[in-house]
Amino acid sequence: MIRALYTSATGMKAQELMIDNTANNLANVNTNGFKRSQMDFADLVYLSMQQAGSNVSDSTIAPIGLEIGSGVRPVGTTKLFTQGSIEQTNNPLDVAIQGDGFFKVSMPDGSPRYTRDGALRMDANGRVVTADGYLLADNITIPTNIIPSSLSIAPSGVISALTQGATTSQQIGQLNLYTFPNPAGLSSRGDNLYSTTDASGTEVTALPGQNGAGTLRQQFLERSNVEVATELISLITAQRAYEVNARAIRAGDEMLSVTNDIVR
Repeated sequence: MIRALYTSATGMKAQELMIDNTANNLANVNTNGFKRSQMDFADLVYLSMQQAGSNVSDSTIAPIGLEIGSGVRPVGTTKLFTQGSIEQTNNPLDVAIQGDGFFKVSMPDGSPRYTRDGALRMDANGRVVTADGYLLADNITIPTNIIPSSLSIAPSGVISALTQGATTSQQIGQLNLYTFPNPAGLSSRGDNLYSTTDASGTEVTALPGQNGAGTLRQQFLERSNVEVATELISLITAQRAYEVNARAIRAGDEMLSVTNDIVR
């Protein structure tokens, strides 16, 4: 009975993490480029009272064993990089990634970060930055003498525009995409940014539409891939599992109480 108390406690802790993860998914349902996380669990060690295949007698082998588990533990959170919905914004600097890949961002200290958020903006110097003001690693600067309505970002990432008095567009920059052998191994750093880890592998630079990278869509944004109905089901399931584990603790406590009454 004491073992049941500790086993159920691990279940309650696991469901707390499940609810925390689900709550974060739901909180970011409208976050650009957000990718939902999935909790992964594993069972704990088992107390083996009898091994399957052991000798019950000189001529009999046990077809099954007798093993009592000790609970559950969280293994990790897996980022699911499925495509989010694409929404038109009509903003010429909004760019959605269709397929695999990330934009590369340079932080103030020079370290690289990666994002799926294509809500790009232009700072006072004409440089293309994220909504938080971080510079794109591609170092794109939009000249001040262009015609704003002529700014074009091709699916291949080529940025072009008409300058004042010109009759043909000229290329003013190139957006690249960066892919990873294991994007689920990237570390979430907040602000819609990821950083590399040993598990993610080294970045691979690619032109949009080439070498497995996705393509770009101007005047669109990729929203989160969170499905509210799925998350609500996960929330209800975790809540009920938490209640059942609490009930198991209560049952163990009542059995211990009965034992104490016998002693009296």
